[in-house]
Amino acid sequence: MTMNQSAGFFLQDEATQSNLLPQPQAASHSGQEAPGLRPGAFTAPVRLAINGYGRIGRCFLRALNESPFRNRFRIVAINEPADLASMAYLTRFDSTHGIFHGTVEQGADCLIVNGETISVTHASRPEDVDWQSLGIDMLVECSGRYGSRPELERFLKAGCPRVLLSHPGNSAADIDFTMVYGINHRQLQGGEQLVSNASCTTNAIVPVLQLLDDAFGIEQACLTTLHSVMNDQPLIDGYHSSDLRRTRSAMQSIVPVSTGLARGVERLLPQLAGKVQAKAIRVPTLNVSAIDLMANLTRSATPGALNALMMEAANARPGLAGYSDNPHASVDFNHNPCSFIVDGSQTRVNGTNLANLFVWFDNEWGFVNRMLEAAGIWAAKFRHA
Repeated sequence: MTMNQSAGFFLQDEATQSNLLPQPQAASHSGQEAPGLRPGAFTAPVRLAINGYGRIGRCFLRALNESPFRNRFRIVAINEPADLASMAYLTRFDSTHGIFHGTVEQGADCLIVNGETISVTHASRPEDVDWQSLGIDMLVECSGRYGSRPELERFLKAGCPRVLLSHPGNSAADIDFTMVYGINHRQLQGGEQLVSNASCTTNAIVPVLQLLDDAFGIEQACLTTLHSVMNDQPLIDGYHSSDLRRTRSAMQSIVPVSTGLARGVERLLPQLAGKVQAKAIRVPTLNVSAIDLMANLTRSATPGALNALMMEAANARPGLAGYSDNPHASVDFNHNPCSFIVDGSQTRVNGTNLANLFVWFDNEWGFVNRMLEAAGIWAAKFRHA
């Protein structure tokens, strides 16, 4: 498999030299393998706009602000229906990721972040923003409201030259390219207009599945995502448009929900088509999620061999992959930039071929770091196309 090296930071246990736990650092930056994020990659900053300034939109701005490559991009506009005062306040103060590292001020129809003015609009339709006049290179679509190609093309028709999605889209046919950094980013051509960064769970599990399939072969796999609460769940029981389980209080129950993760895996790893099943369970925590992976392997394995494989990946690709066998709780991985961290203490093998791995990931911070890398790689491609 070809995954890709990132320049993140790890703690290494001096006693065993086997615990590779990524530090909760600023945005992961991919020195060798992310050409769009290398210093000097651009002669002028890439001009970005954000549509939808919720959890992912605000985390994207924060991750860029904490990135050593922040001068390679400039966020020039945000479209968000919420009022400007709330936008400014929630940029400054975040219950999950803390106080903003920098200055945030509210101007007249704008946010002023670290002295730079970001134009703010409150439109509810893509056509109601004059994107062309903003001179943007790319729109980062973080509202999650638009999934079909006709819906997404509304942004293109309204003046956005390119759209980077923070979700998979309705299907592979609805977008031009789905990127999971470390798996297929080299295949991006630069001429695409609709690119998806997949989902946080896809980014977390696809590299692990690729490693296992290359080393041992996968006959079947079952994935159970334990996902922190999301804003489509009520604090107390309330109505939901389509899912009766999501009418129940997010903070009082463990709630099974639907998931498209198996389809997302097949989109990136077609050799596993028909071999993967997935389910998802929401748990009452604010952030950090996990995936419990059961895989029937073609070739026999041991816990030691599986952990060695994952440790090698973490050593080779810090900032993207992580490994630890310390006794963890989920909060240990809050604000962690990795796509995934394998918990070696939980690795099991039943018999010789039924493997069980446990994978942690920060479903917000890890994902937006991959979005930054996707934006940089794409910009490097289309500026030289």
